[in-house]
Amino acid sequence: MKTITTPISEEMASDLHVGDMVLITGKIYCGRDAVLPKICKLIENETLGEYDIDLRGSVIFHTAVSPAGVGPTSSNKLEIEESFPLLSKAGVKMHLGKGVIGKNTITALDEYNSVFAVIPPVTALLGENMLSQRLVAFPELGMEAFYELEVKDYPAIIGAAHNESIY
Repeated sequence: MKTITTPISEEMASDLHVGDMVLITGKIYCGRDAVLPKICKLIENETLGEYDIDLRGSVIFHTAVSPAGVGPTSSNKLEIEESFPLLSKAGVKMHLGKGVIGKNTITALDEYNSVFAVIPPVTALLGENMLSQRLVAFPELGMEAFYELEVKDYPAIIGAAHNESIY
């Protein structure tokens, strides 16, 4: 088991390999298909800083934040998977979700020293590991807005890293 604290350094990202079990502690962002294209647009327009979002060394969890808790959504949804390259280039070191991602996405992760980790769909367990939550951007999207969570010991398994995949 590897312990990861955010922000994730280049060295730590390089040391993550397919099949590694990890525990993530620190701040992570949450976004899924409704908001990630908007975050990518902010990157392209160089206006991400206006929302006080710093993606360097960050983790993005593919989830909505609701009163019922958080749980991973499928990372291979078109709007989510298309965001991997730009988000990784902007500094995201770990994309956290579930499902099979494509070969082109795996190659893009490798190009930017970023990884994809799968998280078990255990909403109740994850709730106990969440210390705080903050709405960061796009409140009009409700539970699919862009959130920042502070977590302790979030469990995950590296599913794609360094041009390899468990799938």
